[in-house]
Amino acid sequence: MAEGTTTILVVEDDPFQRETVCAYLANQGFAVEGVGDGAGFRAAVARGMPDAALVDIGLPGEDGFSLARWLRGLSPTVGIVMLTAATDLVDRVVGLESGADDYITKPFEPRELLARLRALMRRAGGEGRAAAAPGPAEALPPNKVRIGAAVLDRKTGVLRTAEGKDDQLTESELSLLNLFIENPNRALHRDWLLERTSGEEEPEAFDRAIDLRVMRLRRKIERHPARPMALRTVRGVGYLFDPEAG
Repeated sequence: MAEGTTTILVVEDDPFQRETVCAYLANQGFAVEGVGDGAGFRAAVARGMPDAALVDIGLPGEDGFSLARWLRGLSPTVGIVMLTAATDLVDRVVGLESGADDYITKPFEPRELLARLRALMRRAGGEGRAAAAPGPAEALPPNKVRIGAAVLDRKTGVLRTAEGKDDQLTESELSLLNLFIENPNRALHRDWLLERTSGEEEPEAFDRAIDLRVMRLRRKIERHPARPMALRTVRGVGYLFDPEAG
C-alpha cells in the first residue's frame, strides 16, 4: 500500500502533541485525522476504518485499552500502535493484550514513530485494511442490547449468541448483567454489586457470591471464558464490563 493512500487515525487528548504528530505524518504523505477522546475516535471509525490507529492510553473518560479492544473487535487487520507516557511493563503488556500491534513511549522521536508505522504497513503486506471494515450494525429495539457479537433481550433474559443459539439467563444472572450494562467501562466494587442483587433467586450469603455469578455469566457471554474480555476482573476492586469486547 502506498503511503499516500494510507489513512492514520490519531487519538491524543493533548492538543499540541496531537497536532504535532498529525502534521508530521501528513508531511510524510499519510492521510491523517486527529481526535481528542474516545467519542471522537468512535465517530471517526464509524465514518471509515483507518489503515492504522495511534491510540493514547491515558485519555479522559474511556481509556486507550478499551478503544484498542473495540477497534480490534471491528477489524482483525487494522494496525494499532499504543502511545504511553509510562515505562511500566504492565501498561505495555496490557496494550498488546488489548489487540495492539506495537507501542511507543512518550516522548518519542517522530522518526521512530514513522519507522514503526512503515514496519506495520510492511507486515500488512500491502493489504487494503479498510476493506475489512464491517457494515453498519442492524438497529435493535429498545429492550435489546449488544454484548460483543451477542444480543441480550433485557425483558425476557434471552441471550442470542453470535452462532444464533438462544440461552436463557436466570433471574440473578440477568439482574447482575443489567447492572453492568447500566455502568459500562467502570470498575464496580463487589460489595456494591452484592448489595444491589441480594435477596434474589439463588441467594448466596457470602463474600464471593458475586464471583460465582460472574463466573456463570462469563460462560454464557464470553467467547473464551478462561480469558474474559467483556467481564474483566479489576484486582482489589471487583469487575469492569466492556460491552464491545464480548
